[in-house]
Amino acid sequence: MLIFGIDPGYAIVGWGCVRYERGRFTPLAFGAVETPAGMDFSRRLEIIHGELTALFAKYRPDALAVEKLYFKNNQKTAIDVAQARGVILLAARQSGVALYEYTPLQVKSAVTGYGKAEKPQVMEMTRRLLRLAEVPKPDDTADALAIAICHGQCGGTALKRQIFGR
Repeated sequence: MLIFGIDPGYAIVGWGCVRYERGRFTPLAFGAVETPAGMDFSRRLEIIHGELTALFAKYRPDALAVEKLYFKNNQKTAIDVAQARGVILLAARQSGVALYEYTPLQVKSAVTGYGKAEKPQVMEMTRRLLRLAEVPKPDDTADALAIAICHGQCGGTALKRQIFGR
């Protein structure tokens, strides 16, 4: 199964593509879509949509795992990230990619076995599970890979899909 993970944002959209077979993860590609501060916001959304659509066409993933939004403080940032997330979901839908959403707690639990794990723990386990020499940068990219791993752990098999209703 080819899984594409995305950490949504509007300045940086982390992405990662992994193959999940027989309980093992193999990283195929990862990176980030970056849009410059000061650029018209609608143009930033257009760039995100275009680059992700091209990535979906190139890798043809079986599933897209994206993190659900969670914000404590800044409503302006939350609204902007929600708009970018909408563009990400639209690109997936238009590309025919099956979509799955996970909370930060689910991602942490799937990657580390502990739902309250700190970010450095999640990043290190992501590196180990993917057998990478170092944690991918920027952090959003490592987060996207963790989200892809979460899908492999939580929804990657027919039995898991039946149990989780996905």
